[in-house]
Amino acid sequence: MRLVAVDTETTGLRPDEGHRIVEIGCVELRNNVPSGRTWHAFVNPRRDIPEKARQVHGLSEEFLADKPTFPEVADRFLEFVGESPLLFHNAPFDLGFLDAELSRMGRDGVSPGREILDTMELAGGFVALNNLCRRHGIDLAVRRHRHGALIDAQLLAEVYIEMTGGRQGSFLLDTAPASARPGAAATPSNWPQRLYAPDENEAKAHREMLQGLSNPIWKRYLD
Repeated sequence: MRLVAVDTETTGLRPDEGHRIVEIGCVELRNNVPSGRTWHAFVNPRRDIPEKARQVHGLSEEFLADKPTFPEVADRFLEFVGESPLLFHNAPFDLGFLDAELSRMGRDGVSPGREILDTMELAGGFVALNNLCRRHGIDLAVRRHRHGALIDAQLLAEVYIEMTGGRQGSFLLDTAPASARPGAAATPSNWPQRLYAPDENEAKAHREMLQGLSNPIWKRYLD
């Protein structure tokens, strides 16, 4: 069974305010194990990149000036993900941006009719990806300085594997009864769910972020 972990970096928090994608990273999993196949692109947003966003991902307007625009990479992205279930950390954020970019092209979004998995939802609330990595003993050295879409997609894949039974789960495919098999990575309900409550700082940051938003785009997916 195939699953694709996806992460994006952006110019800001809200696509409905004109913010755009600047980087996309994808990691393929087969039977709950990374296959080694990845897809990555830097994207020219054709707009300014606020300082706060640059501090997160380190991507400047100068660096992205000669990179392709989203319409120029969209077909390659869609070809890589195919019809597979998609995995995110905070799915409404990334889906909101991906669907907004495709909508600008007059194309259908990636979310309608597709199975979407979210490690934040699996964790039971607002928990940062870094914290999930630490709790599962996943090395964060690659993310020491800044975020990166492909790096984060790789970390996301590792977190998901641990949250759904670990790599040993893939070896049960041929021996476990159908009701106990993981159904590859796309059916985590067959594994014991590990719940994590957000710590005080995470909960406070989440509340402050939500208070600052009016009519956030992800409501269309959560309502």
